[in-house]
Amino acid sequence: MLSPFMDPAGRRISYLRLSVTDRCDMRCLYCMSENMTFLPRDDVLDYDELLRLARVFVRQGVRRLRITGGEPLVRKDIGDFLLALRPLLGQADEPTRLDEITLTTNGSRLGEFAGLLARAGVRRVNVSLDSLDPARFAQVTRRGRLAATLDGIYAAREAGLAVRVNTVAMAGVNDDEFDALLAWCGEIGADLCLIETMPMGETGDSRIARYLPLSDVRADLARRWTLEDIPDRTGGPARYVRVGETGQRLGFITPMSHNFCSTCNRVRLSCTGRLYACLGQEDGADLRELLRAGADDAAVAQAIDQAIGRKPARHDFMLEPTSGRVAGPARHMSVTGG
Repeated sequence: MLSPFMDPAGRRISYLRLSVTDRCDMRCLYCMSENMTFLPRDDVLDYDELLRLARVFVRQGVRRLRITGGEPLVRKDIGDFLLALRPLLGQADEPTRLDEITLTTNGSRLGEFAGLLARAGVRRVNVSLDSLDPARFAQVTRRGRLAATLDGIYAAREAGLAVRVNTVAMAGVNDDEFDALLAWCGEIGADLCLIETMPMGETGDSRIARYLPLSDVRADLARRWTLEDIPDRTGGPARYVRVGETGQRLGFITPMSHNFCSTCNRVRLSCTGRLYACLGQEDGADLRELLRAGADDAAVAQAIDQAIGRKPARHDFMLEPTSGRVAGPARHMSVTGG
């Protein structure tokens, strides 16, 4: 292994979120606008380019790889790409290998791909699910079908995949469903992770109106559930508690009320090859230009290292309900990659 990627704050970068597409079959209120303009296909990295970049990151010490989108399972031939990533898991004694490959999905096509994911070495998936009510689910996703996502989750469990349900907590939308989601996740053996809404891109929905501090949510849940702090980490920003009544974990991702920047170990690569060292910043590196200009792996690794060398100490997200101030990147989460 070559020298690992380190940022100016001394944080070792060991986690890559790799987007394979900006396209999605849903238009969730907090993620996308109703009428999205998607990228021309020539702008998107092909699978050989994505695989090459993944290998460069692994050689430099990345140990966790998460496949994201948009919705990754809508990309044509995604199964072949996932199987091509399988050798990166390597053997336990290899110095340059991934510890795990995971995937984030809206679940709409998970039923079709669950078995293949298991064969590709994926052991756990994160599934976006913001409501257990079919009408509300359709409202939040603007076009999703709850039954398809639930079928995908059940198929993933049947295939032996660990499932974490990701729920964006939204005031006035799903803030009356957290108890039901906790109970249901306990029944199916899945973890639940609540996420604060983030101001990324214009979606046609008010982030101020929807913002819900998870410290308030946790305090409310603690009146009815036994929540025990635990040290578990899964490579990302979630802080976990154990739910005594179900035995499952409940995670909290709090970019607004309690940022997790001091322990950030990840970078994001968009499907166009744009490397973002920080979710809340625009600075990065255009790796597609390097690849298509014929740069070798050493030059690509150097460009990545230089971009990580500019990684800020923290993001600049801002949501202030009292003043109405909102600040965040103009790009949508679907363009950034998960």
